[in-house]
Amino acid sequence: MNSAMSAQSAIPALGGVPQEIFAAHQVHLSGSDLASRWGMSPRTLERWRMEGRGPIYLKLGKRVAYSMSTVLEYEQRITHISTSERIQH
Repeated sequence: MNSAMSAQSAIPALGGVPQEIFAAHQVHLSGSDLASRWGMSPRTLERWRMEGRGPIYLKLGKRVAYSMSTVLEYEQRITHISTSERIQH
């Protein structure tokens, strides 16, 4: 590697976009990341997927991922004002 080439340019690009862009703007959460965000067990999310509950997810082979935008939309849908009333969107 010559001295003019930066360390960042050595990172392979995905679709012409450097990987550090993807790392800085993570658009998906793993099941473990979402479970941690919500303070629950990853097994609970697994059970919810089997029951058809929770946010919509992406399945790539054995890997499950949740779009951050879908997670935020789901959180908005389940937001409550009180125990008997949901916030109207």
